[in-house]
Amino acid sequence: MTNKSETSQGLVELLAPAGSIEALHAAVTAGADAVYLGLEDFNARRNADNFTAETFAEACDYAHLRGVRVYVTLNTAVLPSEAPRALECARQAYRAGADAFIVQDIGVAAELTRTLPEARLHISTQMNTHNAAGLEAAAALGARRVTLARELSLAEIAHLAQVGTELGVEVEAFAHGALCVCYSGQCFMSSMIGGRSANRGLCAQACRLPYELRNRATRGSLPAPGEHLLSPQDLCAIDLLPELVNAGAASLKLEGRMKSADYVFVVTSAYRAVLNRVLAAKHASPEGRAPEGQEAEAAGLRATAEERRALEEAFSRGFTTAYLQGKRDNDIMSYGRPNNRGVFVGRVASVRDGVAAIAAEEELHEGDVVEFWTNKGHFAHTLGPLSRDKAGYVRTSPQRPVGKGDRVFRVRNAAGGFADDALAPRMAVVGSVHLHIGEPLRMEFYRADAGEGSHASLVGEAEGPVVEAARTKAVTAADVRAHVDRLGQTPFELVDLKVDLDEGVGIGFSQLHKVRTAALDNLAARLLAPYRDRILPRVHEREHHAPAQAPGCMVTAWATNPACTRAAKRAGAEVVYVPALNYKRGEAVVAGQRTGTAEQAGYPNRCVTALPVVDHDPLPGTREELMDFDPWRYVKPDKPVFADSLGSIVRATALGAQVEAGPHLPLTNRLALRTAADLGVQRVWLSPELTLGQIADLAEDAPVALGLVIMGAQELMVCEHCLLMSQGPCNERCDECVRRKSPHYLKDRKDYEFPVVTDALGRSHLYNGVALDVVHAVPDLIAAGVSALMVDTTLMNTEEAAAAVARAVRARDVAQRDGNSLAKVPGTTSGHLFRGVS
Repeated sequence: MTNKSETSQGLVELLAPAGSIEALHAAVTAGADAVYLGLEDFNARRNADNFTAETFAEACDYAHLRGVRVYVTLNTAVLPSEAPRALECARQAYRAGADAFIVQDIGVAAELTRTLPEARLHISTQMNTHNAAGLEAAAALGARRVTLARELSLAEIAHLAQVGTELGVEVEAFAHGALCVCYSGQCFMSSMIGGRSANRGLCAQACRLPYELRNRATRGSLPAPGEHLLSPQDLCAIDLLPELVNAGAASLKLEGRMKSADYVFVVTSAYRAVLNRVLAAKHASPEGRAPEGQEAEAAGLRATAEERRALEEAFSRGFTTAYLQGKRDNDIMSYGRPNNRGVFVGRVASVRDGVAAIAAEEELHEGDVVEFWTNKGHFAHTLGPLSRDKAGYVRTSPQRPVGKGDRVFRVRNAAGGFADDALAPRMAVVGSVHLHIGEPLRMEFYRADAGEGSHASLVGEAEGPVVEAARTKAVTAADVRAHVDRLGQTPFELVDLKVDLDEGVGIGFSQLHKVRTAALDNLAARLLAPYRDRILPRVHEREHHAPAQAPGCMVTAWATNPACTRAAKRAGAEVVYVPALNYKRGEAVVAGQRTGTAEQAGYPNRCVTALPVVDHDPLPGTREELMDFDPWRYVKPDKPVFADSLGSIVRATALGAQVEAGPHLPLTNRLALRTAADLGVQRVWLSPELTLGQIADLAEDAPVALGLVIMGAQELMVCEHCLLMSQGPCNERCDECVRRKSPHYLKDRKDYEFPVVTDALGRSHLYNGVALDVVHAVPDLIAAGVSALMVDTTLMNTEEAAAAVARAVRARDVAQRDGNSLAKVPGTTSGHLFRGVS
């Protein structure tokens, strides 16, 4: 096993993925300090092999014997009927040895803190923590660690690490693996177009499909470097480990629970090697910091060419440091292809009778997977037993035609494969054998890194029969060592053995074997005792909030410009929510188009400010600092505010505002509603992934009022990367951007059009190509307990907004008068209200 001693000195954890038992073995063998894995259906990689209750206990024993921590992912939205099962899953996992739980749902998080106070709570990146308010909210839930959003710079990580230190909360940062183009936890695209929810662990990876960017005015396709306009490159921060360590990240996370054991082994090994060098340099420095920049290069703290190449061959869509170094432009994207590109190894030198000769620049191996890139596309091919022609070129018979000069890439290097051994890596132990005539045979073993005289709990011991004098040939110290050191079928490796014996001792070798086995079993039992069969505390029922009483049902609107705001009010909207991003002069958006003509009269009084889903602290280099944007200037005591992240909820409540929680959180079970009420939320706008039946379940005795968007645009993604950049780079002065003055959309292979709106901070918002309309279900929604209905006018003009709000008002009035409903508009979608999500 790779040396991890420097990790304990530097207090920086290397966290590796384990999507299967083989991948777990690979991660531990490669030197991970901790692994994260999924149980049952409550994890964000439900298509990984994951673990059952039985295999999880075995996995915990395997990892804990080797000093590796095990974190369980419960990082999905939890539906109303699932909350009890999710909590019981956590309780049983804790009993079997889980060290921590990585959680998205705020209700599950709060309940774990209450019912399993000894278990560590880690907040998932799915909870969209990207500012100090998010850390404060996590601390309020009882979290010990937060996995930060991937869209943060090194400076922001350092800032949040300092904030976390003051709050007693660690920060964890991603260091390697796939990047989502959307902020984690904010993607509804997979579920809306495919029925598989990314927030439920079944992402269909719609972002890796081909799209065209088009201007609605011209309808023509705009120029782009490729067709995969939502596909980022993979994150690779191996050359930024000194900076990440100095920034204060307590854990560096490697993504990849859907990847093979080979991938996990190669990536973890590379990061382990470089991180060890960085931590050794940090420990040796009088300032306690690792060298950065050119000094780090000179000190050998960057990856070697071999380490970089190993990472490229493991899996790569192209590598980027992306947001860590403040990049958000086209350089972070993989427009050309959305899958593994591997490394270039040579070209086809000749083809004869279906046999291709590869002029390889790298050594090829049997079992390598290569891709041939031809003028008719590319395809994968596995190399069989190698043969060479007279020129030394590797001969192989690809299943499709190839031509001379075609490029060859290797996407799997068989030489870097992981050979699984369920007993490896073995724990180094030191032992002692005592053979004194007239006394029982006694053996002791302890971990080699524990030191002699270590605490009794780290010592395994056993006794055998009373030792007698030899009747024929006496046993020598060499005999004892030879027989005690037969540990082949154990997880231990003997590195030193002290033999204390009298002259003339006689003992049967089988007795040595038996006592050795008993002593090592005793050592394993003592090492695992803190994790096995933990006593679960008794769970007491929470006090229930009084149900929120919301008289009648009101109609509201969401508007991004003064003209639509006034039109909505005239049409009968009782409340209009306006995004803080659109309050700023010159930032009104009508039907996805930034325009000043809708601002002439200004916004009417008593609009409710809607805080953005993404709100970075205004540090130098952030979009907020560059554009001088501060949404909190609109938040006032005793005034309503719409908050769409956990951090915003907690901060707005602290400022004395009347808080309504938006659907991006999301709150999808009663535990979450109770927790929201505890945090001061008065109304919850429900997730678009809930069904009518689930809404009715939530509404029964709900401690907060409930609202639902019933008509208009459905936001699918919030992206730090501006999707308008694919047509060419820009100066990132979003207040001057001419592209934002024209409505744009992405067209997919089925000719669906997904509108794109880039906001004042340069963040893109992608909307569904089919408008939502559940007005026909208004009677059922009111009967279920929904007390507020919203019309989203983001993609409407003034006339459309007025008509939509008036229709919603009429639907509400008809439903309340006689229980009847209006017809559904043709060509619209009911979303998940009747079909649910997987």
